[in-house]
Amino acid sequence: MASPLPDFKAEATQAHQRLGRQGAARLLDAGRAWNLAPTLRAAGGIIFPHAGIHTCGHQIAAAVHACLDTDADRVLALGVLHGLNPELRHARNRIDAGADVTTEPARGIQGPGLAGREDWRDEFSLDHFSFLWHVEIQRRGLTAPPELILRFPFLVGTRPDTLPGIDDLHAIARDALVVATADPFHHGIGYGTPPELALPPDDRGLALARQRINQGLAILRDGDYHAFQHHCIDVRSDARDTAVLLRELTGPATATILDLVAHDTAASYRQPPPTWVACALIDLRPIEPRDAINTRSESTRAS
Repeated sequence: MASPLPDFKAEATQAHQRLGRQGAARLLDAGRAWNLAPTLRAAGGIIFPHAGIHTCGHQIAAAVHACLDTDADRVLALGVLHGLNPELRHARNRIDAGADVTTEPARGIQGPGLAGREDWRDEFSLDHFSFLWHVEIQRRGLTAPPELILRFPFLVGTRPDTLPGIDDLHAIARDALVVATADPFHHGIGYGTPPELALPPDDRGLALARQRINQGLAILRDGDYHAFQHHCIDVRSDARDTAVLLRELTGPATATILDLVAHDTAASYRQPPPTWVACALIDLRPIEPRDAINTRSESTRAS
């Protein structure tokens, strides 16, 4: 993936200002195309994107509605922690080269209210979700909305049970809905795809994205985290931390891509087209009850 990242956090703030309340309301209305509350009531999960809100805001809105429609007291949202600075980028590069993830000092979980590293303050991956969340709470006139807990895992690797902070995350997830963000397919010149292999985001490009994303979801369902990490490297997916933790917290699931659109990032990276991200709204229906997941996870961590 291109490095360093453009200032996507500033871009997100500017996009929210341009949208305003009316623009946000239009996206929230469009998000009503799907009813995902039953998935969350069944202790499943949702994966939503974080690329440009004008492109995929309706998908993010669907996740917001799902959370609020369940009348839950708590929502746990897992955000991608990108390589925002040289330390994080170098750590990720070492892991990609085969280093032992457990020796990395930046490994762990960050977020509001947690002690330790605060790289998350510069992160943008949950900014669109938080923006639409607060607009929708105001639209509904909710005086006691669910508690929204934001967490940003980094370097989960193939053993999420050894991730620092994982016990606290399991404790939160026991009585909370769990959703996660990820952009599961990056493609084109700006992401290192050879020009002769770079497809535009047309029917062919989106068909490739759907095929590769579904491959990753099948790997994730089976719990092969080692293969999933390699898949994410191959398709330039940033789901390698959030999706693994979502699977760890909610268990194996039958995954369905409900909507797939492309967001052009050529201008952001100052690269020629095609340079784009596939934005997917993914429904994850649980295969087994969450009680079984919690029991098994506790047994694994104790062993």
